[in-house]
Amino acid sequence: MAVKDSASAHAKRLRKKDASSSSSIPKLLNNPKGTMALALLFIDSLLVSIIIAYVPYTKIDWDAYMSQVSGFLGGERDYKNLKGDTGPLVYPAGFLYIYSAIQYVTGGLVFPAQILFGILYIVNLGIVLLIYLQTDVLPWWGLSLICLSKRVHSIFVLRLFNDCFAMTLLHAAMASILYQRWHLGLIIFSAAVSIKMNVLLFAPPLFILMLKGMNISGVISALASAALVQIVLGLPFLISYPIEYISQAFNLGRVFIHFWSVNFKFIPEPIFVSKEFAVSLLIAHLVLLAAFAHYKWCKHEGGLFNFLSSRIKSCLSTSSSSWPKTLKKEYIVTTMFTGNFIGIVCARSLHYQFYSWYFYSLPYLLWRTPFPTLLR
Repeated sequence: MAVKDSASAHAKRLRKKDASSSSSIPKLLNNPKGTMALALLFIDSLLVSIIIAYVPYTKIDWDAYMSQVSGFLGGERDYKNLKGDTGPLVYPAGFLYIYSAIQYVTGGLVFPAQILFGILYIVNLGIVLLIYLQTDVLPWWGLSLICLSKRVHSIFVLRLFNDCFAMTLLHAAMASILYQRWHLGLIIFSAAVSIKMNVLLFAPPLFILMLKGMNISGVISALASAALVQIVLGLPFLISYPIEYISQAFNLGRVFIHFWSVNFKFIPEPIFVSKEFAVSLLIAHLVLLAAFAHYKWCKHEGGLFNFLSSRIKSCLSTSSSSWPKTLKKEYIVTTMFTGNFIGIVCARSLHYQFYSWYFYSLPYLLWRTPFPTLLR
C-alpha cells in the first residue's frame, strides 16, 4: 500500500512538473521581451550564416594566432619566443589553450573557424539578452539594438579575434553573479582575463560589488579561486620561464602603435607615446572610478570611505552585521558596465576590435540616463 501511495505521489509530481513546463512556453511567448529575444537569436543566426557564406574573411591576426599556437604546441615555453606576424605573444595562457583547441578542431583553416565563431557569437548574444531580460531596463523593441552592429558581427565571424572569447566569458561571469553565484562568476571572470587582460577594466566595480554582496571570508575565497585559475593555467610557463611569462602576458605598460589608435589619433605621436600622457590617463581613470564609487555605487552607504569603514568595522565586530546584502540586478549590471566604460574612456589606445569590449553595454547605459528616447 505504501509503495502504491509513493508511486501515485511520484506520478502527481511528474504531471505537475510537465504542466509547469508546458505552461512556461505560452508564458514566454506572451512576454514581449522573451519573444523578442528568441526572435533576435533566430534572425541573427540566419544573418551570421549569410555573412560567413558570402562576405570575404578579413585577414588580420589569425595567422599570427596560429603561429603562436604552433610554437606552444611544439614545446616552446619561453613567452618571448612565441611570435607571429604581428609580433610576440602578449596574451595570458588561456589564449593559447583556446586557440590550440580551435586549431585542433579546424586544422588551422579559416572557414571552419568562422563557423565556430558564429556559434560563439550566438552564445554570447544569448547571454547578453539574458542579462538584459533579468534587469528589465530596455523596452522590448530596444533589444534589437544589441544586434545592429555591423562591426561586432565582423569582429566575431570575419576577423576571429580573441576579444570574442574574452567578452563572452565576461558576460557569462556577469550572468552568474546576477544569480548570486559569486564564486563561479569569479572563476569565469578569471578565465576571461586569461584570454585578454582588457577584462580587468571590470575589476574595480566587481570588487565593490563583492564587498557588498559577500562576507569577508567569501570575498577572500572567491579571490583565491580566481588567483588559482591564473596559476593553474599559467603553470607550464611559471615553472619554466616565470619572468618571461609574467612580463609578456601581464604587461600593463605596453605602448600601442599610434597609427592603429582610434580614440586618440588626433594627438601627436610624441605626446601619445609619452609616459606623461599615460600617467595622466591613469590618474583620470582612478579619479573617475573614485568619484563614481563615492557618489553613485556607495551612495546609500554614505560614500565610498564610509562604506569601506563600515565594512572594516563589521569584520572586527563579533556582533551580527548587515553584510552581506542581496544586490539588485540592475545595480550589479549598471555598476559593472559603468566601471568598464570609464576604463574605455581613459584607455590610451582603442583599436577597432576593442568595440566589442563595450558595445553591448551601450543600450543599457543609455537607458539608465534621464534623456528622452529620441536623444538616446
